[in-house]
Amino acid sequence: MSPRVRAPLLLVLVLLVSSPGPAHAEEDPVGVWPLRPEPEVVARFDPPATPYGAGHRGVDLAGTAGQRVHAALPGTVRFAGRLAGRGVVVVSHGDTRTTYEPVEVSVEVGEDVARGAPIGSLELVGSHCFPRACLHWGWLRGETYLDPLRLVGRGPVRLLPLWREVPVRAPGPWAPSSVRLGLSRL
Repeated sequence: MSPRVRAPLLLVLVLLVSSPGPAHAEEDPVGVWPLRPEPEVVARFDPPATPYGAGHRGVDLAGTAGQRVHAALPGTVRFAGRLAGRGVVVVSHGDTRTTYEPVEVSVEVGEDVARGAPIGSLELVGSHCFPRACLHWGWLRGETYLDPLRLVGRGPVRLLPLWREVPVRAPGPWAPSSVRLGLSRL
């Protein structure tokens, strides 16, 4: 590699390694799909820019009315009932919680559920995909909505840095395409 190419590449790598990382870099828990077999994702996660802004605060998964709905992670049922005309289940998992709707509820508040345990069956009434049945599946930490597809390894692709203990931010559009795509070699 010529010195003219090496210097900008080293500058980019130094900037990447010295950039502050994400506020929370812990590993995502490993969950299971709430519908089986693995469903089609009808609508993806599109978080709102502001607390009351437009967006999609979860994902919609294609299903059939009456299909069994499963807890994505182990936890404790915090809500199980009707809300705004549709059945809703909320399961707490420590500092996060998952939400499922519209569901004909088969669990009770306070009940501990295992990962993959049935929590109800999919209802057609209240479906975001009407006249098709689909499950709206959400994941939150506090009041922050997260992409539930991360629980099943289908969320946004995140490349790990060469040095795991040093957080790395994704390069901007100014970086060479080989660096943005993670194809550079030292």
